This record gives sequence, C-alpha cells and structure tokens, in this order.
Amino acid sequence: MPARPQSASCTAPHSTGATRKAFLNVSDAAEYLGLSPHTLYVWRHRRQGPPSFRMGPRGRVMYRLEALDAWIREQEQADSARGEHRNVN
Repeated sequence: MPARPQSASCTAPHSTGATRKAFLNVSDAAEYLGLSPHTLYVWRHRRQGPPSFRMGPRGRVMYRLEALDAWIREQEQADSARGEHRNVN
C-alpha cells in the first residue's frame, strides 16, 4: 500500500497548530490515499474501497477522514493475514 501523502488540505493529526479536516472530497481523499480520483469513483460504483457518502444539497461525494484511516488499517490487517498463510520455501 502506498504511503499516505500529506497535503495542505489534510494535515497529520499530530501537527501542531493545524486543524485537521473531518471530511474530504474525492480529490482530497484520493491524494490522501495516494490514488487517482478515478480509482475512487470506480470503487464507489463497484461498492468497494473506503466508505463514502453524499453530503449537502448538491450531493457531493465525501469521505470521513477517520473512516479512511480505519479502512487503511483494515487493508493492512487483511494483507498481513494473507501473508501468514503463504508457503515460503
């Protein structure tokens, strides 16, 4: 899994003096995950990937930052579990 880049719009939780966004739009979520926005749109259409929802009168697709972090942890755990079952000779 690629490292999560930090952007000006979504700062690390331990950053001093910076306010962390609770919700990210598709572009910001994609940047946070190191993916393209298109990938997130495809995953959403297929009901895969991190949980998202529509917010506001225009129904913009949004991602809760804490849900992205939880989804990343789930991916790491799933990958670790798969690794334990591999035959290494």
